Amino acid sequence: MSNYDTLNPMQQEAVFHTEGPVLILAGAGSGKTRVLTHRTAYLIEEKGVNPYHIMAITFTNKAAGEMRERIDDLVGFGSESIWVSTFHSSCVRILRRHIDRLGYDNNFTIYDGDDQKTLMKDICKRLQVDTKIYKEKSFLGAISHAKDELISPEEFALNVAGDYSKKKQAEVYAEYQKMLHKNNALDFDDLIVKTVELLKADPEVLNYYQERFRYIMVDEYQDTNTAQFQLIKTLASKYRNLCVVGDDDQSIYKFRGANIYNILNFEKEFPDARVIKLEQNYRSTKTILNAANSVISNNVGRKAKVLWTDNEEGDKVNFQQFDTGYDEADYIVRDISKKVRDGEYNYGDCAILYRTNAQSRLFEERFVVSNIPYKVVGGVNFYARREIKDLLCYLKTIDNARDDLAVRRVINVPKRGIGATTLAKVQAYANENDLSFYNALKMAEDISSLGRSAVKIKPFVTLIQTMRSKAPYLGVADLLEEILEETGYLEELKAEGEEEAQARMENIDELISKAVAYEEKCQSEDTEPTLSGFLEEVALVADVDSLESGSDYVVLMTLHSDKGLEFPNVYLAGLEDGIFPSYMTITADDPSEIEEERRLCYVGITRAMEHLTITSARMRMIRGETQYNKVSRFVREIPEELLGHAPEKVRLAESVKARTYEQAKTAFRAKVAYAGTPVDFASAATESQSLPYTVGDRVRHLKFGEGTVTNIVAGGKDFEVTVDFDAFGVKKMFAIFAKLKKI
Repeated sequence: MSNYDTLNPMQQEAVFHTEGPVLILAGAGSGKTRVLTHRTAYLIEEKGVNPYHIMAITFTNKAAGEMRERIDDLVGFGSESIWVSTFHSSCVRILRRHIDRLGYDNNFTIYDGDDQKTLMKDICKRLQVDTKIYKEKSFLGAISHAKDELISPEEFALNVAGDYSKKKQAEVYAEYQKMLHKNNALDFDDLIVKTVELLKADPEVLNYYQERFRYIMVDEYQDTNTAQFQLIKTLASKYRNLCVVGDDDQSIYKFRGANIYNILNFEKEFPDARVIKLEQNYRSTKTILNAANSVISNNVGRKAKVLWTDNEEGDKVNFQQFDTGYDEADYIVRDISKKVRDGEYNYGDCAILYRTNAQSRLFEERFVVSNIPYKVVGGVNFYARREIKDLLCYLKTIDNARDDLAVRRVINVPKRGIGATTLAKVQAYANENDLSFYNALKMAEDISSLGRSAVKIKPFVTLIQTMRSKAPYLGVADLLEEILEETGYLEELKAEGEEEAQARMENIDELISKAVAYEEKCQSEDTEPTLSGFLEEVALVADVDSLESGSDYVVLMTLHSDKGLEFPNVYLAGLEDGIFPSYMTITADDPSEIEEERRLCYVGITRAMEHLTITSARMRMIRGETQYNKVSRFVREIPEELLGHAPEKVRLAESVKARTYEQAKTAFRAKVAYAGTPVDFASAATESQSLPYTVGDRVRHLKFGEGTVTNIVAGGKDFEVTVDFDAFGVKKMFAIFAKLKKI
């Protein structure tokens, strides 16, 4: 039996209120997972609800795994019947059973970002789109946004009016969906969209899942988009026992389609909803929480709440401002080294958080020199590596031969002497006869234009057909071994060079280990391991899920990657106006943009449990330009009494000490050079030895607008130009990057 006395009064209210719509506003570190797991136990133990009728849904595999583990521990027997899953995994499970009602085969492929880019390139080529004018990435962005809002290609086309650019997007969107359907494939957005479409189109399926999910709980509700909201609303509309848990102050994924108004307007959608606030924080010190509250209170678009804690006061927030980004990196790495050496923390207790991925470079170089273990979250995803993509595409071809992208990727891997001309002829035949690319390959002997090339295609088709016949009897790991054996893939890898091949073979070994782990997991859950199931699991892996608990290394990640995590010792780096918040945010007409950035800062601050260090630099090299930045407005929103060194540091924001940018850069380079990892700093030759402007001239910059040249220094292969811009203040930059125009 669960012990509900261990919950605080507001947590108990959230657990015991089980009927009707409920909004739980759960502040950072307020124990929301504990509430959800106890609520699940209460439904079963006290309310007599069959576990089969409970659904708990969240965003990441990591969060779903943690919730599943804690529910199993709390509930015990019968807990396996509870549907604990991510949004995307839930939709895949539903679609695997019923998508044939929408005209797809149930063994559809899930396209990742690389697959989408490849498909979009093909579409742009087919539609003769000038990709110098219309970027493939912008098409994918427009399509994703439309799907987030449940806007179909037909509806999109109706709304373009006289906008030629939107008309082109509508044309590409329609073709993109047509090709996905032809390939029996869905992208990630489709997983939600098609499930909503299915539920609205098929009353039988809708009734089945409404009866199945009589009690629905949604975690991280502030991150839902319009499509996810419609999915949840549709499923819950019969019994209306919908409990959503979230924090509007932690809504930071607008760029991914998250709609903060889902949580802000919950009571409008459900007028009879009970609203319960969890404001007691169990994670951080009083000082850290006070700093977080002081920042987020500046936002207007939020529900009023104030985090508090019974934890100790704790150290002041350590604010440090440096002359340059090099000094900042040097300080943080030395500080981590000292804290570990003094026994205060382990490496795994420390995290460096920053606004953009590019900021990791200086820290990484310094860690290498200091021989400190670290991991960058947000690097190249394991499943995006070439050899892994190759083998997964073999598996996809065996599982779903309608997936043209997968077939085209591996038909010449390893090399089979099948040229681009041959592939183009096969594709033309497929288009003319409305066939998949693979089915056209099977009919190669009937394609007269191929001539002798048809002979080269036959072995590939035979290989795939053989593997397809073996797939039902072999495990996924054994199937991978067969593919490697039959294709000679490893032999071709070895031809690339010993060191390169070794790293790639280690990755392949890891993929086989993943397949074995998948099969073992299925066995423990008493479910049938399938090729489709393995590919589905791989497709739904999020990068942050790869963060192993218990590993002793410093974690480096962007602020967007850190939500849901906590660390005893946190460094928030690069807190400067222009970096965080960014110039685009500062200059945006929409005030909600700066509020989103402020929420991001709030999330960063509340990751810290015991010690928080905030750093900024007066000078920082961005895209080859030395920028002079003020201390971030978010730091200035923290009361001075909470900041160590704050008064003098903030007042010195506009001054520059004796140590120059070049001196800092040279010193930093010297430190990393002896470790055998020399840093390649930007330098470029100017097109001529003289500039079309001089000191005192007015110039225009593409981003910073108009300004006055105050200094020019000839150095090496380029000129260093200092400009006092009217709107952005003093910037120092290399002439070749600046591209200044005299006015």
